[in-house]
Amino acid sequence: MNFSARMLGLVLTLCVATGCASAGNGGNWVELKGKRFSVEVADDDAERSRGLMFRDELGADSGMLFIHDDEVPQAYWMKNTKIPLDILYFDRTRKLVSASERVPPCSAGDQCPPFPSTGPALYVLELNAGMVETLGVKPGDELVFGPTIPKRP
Repeated sequence: MNFSARMLGLVLTLCVATGCASAGNGGNWVELKGKRFSVEVADDDAERSRGLMFRDELGADSGMLFIHDDEVPQAYWMKNTKIPLDILYFDRTRKLVSASERVPPCSAGDQCPPFPSTGPALYVLELNAGMVETLGVKPGDELVFGPTIPKRP
């Protein structure tokens, strides 16, 4: 086996071992309560509108981070979302404002109910349902950003 083939084998082995967490999202990650999640970033209107719609699954240690332009009360809904989620709202300092836990999928289109934050939020993190309970997340907990996550002033 030549050097190139061995290197490819090593890269593939590492990718399988780590779940290729950074392969599909540019290496974006956040940490909450010491747990790291690979995240897709939605930081424009089109990405925020689509969110996790039409997805059949979300990886165990994955999520979607929504970055808004302004820190205001936010409300999310599950229109066309097929997987149950925890929706976590964070303020400008990345402190947890509130969370909506175990939000069920909704196929009722525009009739899907909203899940509002209890205060102004700039960042919203969607994770698989049950993560808030599993991690013991509570208001005031800080969300840590990896170096590739854009921060708002």
